[in-house]
Amino acid sequence: MTALLVIETSPRGTNSISRTMTRRFVEEWRASHSSGEVAIRDLTKTELNFIDMDWLSAYFTPPEQHTAEMHNSLKLSNELVAEVLAADHIVIATPVYNYNVPAALKAWIDNIVRKGLTLGFDGRGLVTGKKATILIASGGIYTEGSPIQERDIATKYLRLILGVIGITDVTFVAGGGAKAVDMGEITMDGFVEKLSPDLKQAAKPR
Repeated sequence: MTALLVIETSPRGTNSISRTMTRRFVEEWRASHSSGEVAIRDLTKTELNFIDMDWLSAYFTPPEQHTAEMHNSLKLSNELVAEVLAADHIVIATPVYNYNVPAALKAWIDNIVRKGLTLGFDGRGLVTGKKATILIASGGIYTEGSPIQERDIATKYLRLILGVIGITDVTFVAGGGAKAVDMGEITMDGFVEKLSPDLKQAAKPR
């Protein structure tokens, strides 16, 4: 049985373009994986904390020496890591804020990049044999040939961090120019429909 983990980041609910992209992707994925399971981690409903001293103290202490407080500090992080490890395919749907990912997604990343769990002590990624699809909605267009392509920090960062933990089979579906929806120049459905072929291809088994 194939397991899909969906990471949602946008706070815009039904007005979110990245979430609408996700819904279309999941529909296509379910059609191609009739017995597959889908788990959704909505970061806007997850009480993520930024890394602090208590978290770091627990992180650098061997598990067998953890106090109850240390265990509690890493509890959510352990849950998030377990979700990643249980998935065969990970989908990250995100808007772009100031050329990079939202703070909530960065906090999730900081919680799942864990030495001994997703990253070896020798620096090798431990999350192998999985694939990832990144659904990005951005006001600007940063794809190849764009005059502002060099500002595409979010794509570069996500590809880098996934590679660090061992996921190298990564597909990006770029919803650039999404501000046209907010400006009323195109409907949400019309915008996402243009991305439908890419979403369908990314959802296919491979």
